[in-house]
Amino acid sequence: MTANGERSSRLVAGARIAGLALLFLTYLPPHLLSKWLLGRSRWPRRFLYAAGRIAGVRPKLAGAPLKPHTLVIANHTSWLDILILGGSAGTAFVSKAELERTPLLGWLADQNRTLYIDRAERGDAHGQVARIAEALEHPQPLTVFPEGTTGDGRHLLPFRSTLLHAVAPPPTGVEVRPVAIDYGEHVETVGWHSGEGGKANALRVMGRWGAMDVTVRLLDPIAASSDRKALARHARAAIAAALSSVRVPSGL
Repeated sequence: MTANGERSSRLVAGARIAGLALLFLTYLPPHLLSKWLLGRSRWPRRFLYAAGRIAGVRPKLAGAPLKPHTLVIANHTSWLDILILGGSAGTAFVSKAELERTPLLGWLADQNRTLYIDRAERGDAHGQVARIAEALEHPQPLTVFPEGTTGDGRHLLPFRSTLLHAVAPPPTGVEVRPVAIDYGEHVETVGWHSGEGGKANALRVMGRWGAMDVTVRLLDPIAASSDRKALARHARAAIAAALSSVRVPSGL
């Protein structure tokens, strides 16, 4: 059983993992061919969307579509967030540097234009901000998870504001949009926290029976500001108010 009493099965997890492997082998040739012939590919977004379906998520977007050159500020509950936002909203991501060095996952992340940030290099904050600003010159929206890690989905962790220097104020043509990924009653099933290992979490989440509806609330843009901490506060407050799973949005 999962944390909220939902049934979980290693057989179901195995079937879904096999489905992901087949999906990868099916989508890889057209992706590589598209990059070779056109210099670009739409297959990473298609892959993320289909991978999310195989993993059992059924996302529903609510709100105005993201515009090109948008910085998305989102809550972070699970690795499923990547499949959901990348597949349904078409965003790239800012990720921890460790992902780049992870076999296969690092290569997959590269295909979706992931920007890697080493949070341990505090002296390189200016360089990190510059790379985010440069990434926003590309039309593909870019998502940051300012909590810095996944949580239980019942409470938002503090939002780190350092990387928001890149949009304080935003460059011309760039919007800043808070996005709330709302797992509703399934949040305790997908939440990744309390030191749980990656393999254990993947088997638990992938082993869940049936599909789960997930609402992705594309909230209104935040007014331009030169105060990165104010941007973080406003984004956190907007996301907390939009999440049905947040019990007490304290400390906003």
